[in-house]
Amino acid sequence: MANNALIQMENLTKVYGDATPALDSLNLTVNRGEIFGYLGPNGAGKTTTIRLLLDLIRPTQGRASIFGLDVKADSVEIRKRIGFLPGELNLWDRLTAREIVNYLGNLRGGVDNAYVKQLAERLSFDMSKRMRTYSTGNKRKLGLILALMHKPDLLILDEPSSGLDPLMQQTFNQLMLEAKANGQTVFLSSHVLNEVQAICDRVGILRAGKLQAVETVERLTHVDFRRVTITFRDKVAPSLVSGVTGVTSVSADNANVLSMQLQGDFDPLLKAINSTYVQDIHIEEPTLEDIFLTFYGGQPANHREKATGLT
Repeated sequence: MANNALIQMENLTKVYGDATPALDSLNLTVNRGEIFGYLGPNGAGKTTTIRLLLDLIRPTQGRASIFGLDVKADSVEIRKRIGFLPGELNLWDRLTAREIVNYLGNLRGGVDNAYVKQLAERLSFDMSKRMRTYSTGNKRKLGLILALMHKPDLLILDEPSSGLDPLMQQTFNQLMLEAKANGQTVFLSSHVLNEVQAICDRVGILRAGKLQAVETVERLTHVDFRRVTITFRDKVAPSLVSGVTGVTSVSADNANVLSMQLQGDFDPLLKAINSTYVQDIHIEEPTLEDIFLTFYGGQPANHREKATGLT
């Protein structure tokens, strides 16, 4: 295991019955002190990965380790050092949030109550109500408090900001960046691309149980394609540029405006529109959402980064 590796997965595979693998030969390393975003739509295999790491289910083949410990043989020791937020939080309906925090805190041997109070205040969360009365967003807030309250070495969070309003999303981002500054490691699954772009050091993109790419957010957002919008003086048809080398996803925003995705040089595009009167050209660098859609939208393979950089 590499010195800087906190989580190591080697050929990790999970097959349910005779179905297509929910997770297929996953090789992935998460480093100490980083925030790692695990991206993919529902059914991609994100939650299966997390359940394997927590030894809630067992792999069909392959292995995983956390802190240099085997997730199967040393699962109890590993869990002492982990804060976990599941995708669906099921707790005791009749208990108040404070009672739940106290109970689970005591199971851990006690937690810093002042820190718990601070977390509740920052999340604008009322600890006095019974679990059954909370909205989806408030249940996520309680889940975050339970995951963070013992200041674990590793946070494993499954869709952590689901149900949070935009203000609380910002608070969540701040909490994660503070955890990183304190030397904690964060592994979070998400499909909220703005969240990942704001706080993650690296991201892995999962599709149908297979890892498609692992790269830094900075590098992913500097790939070789751009969105181009051209405003013409007169009416034009998408066919004007649809066959141009490097041009894809052409759409007509109105009679005289064409939007497209461009990979490579501008010269072929400029030659194609040379005989028309151009009023304006607007160029945008790709967002993480654009890149994500590239992986899932059937774009040419040379748009894709290979699954490297796993050190």
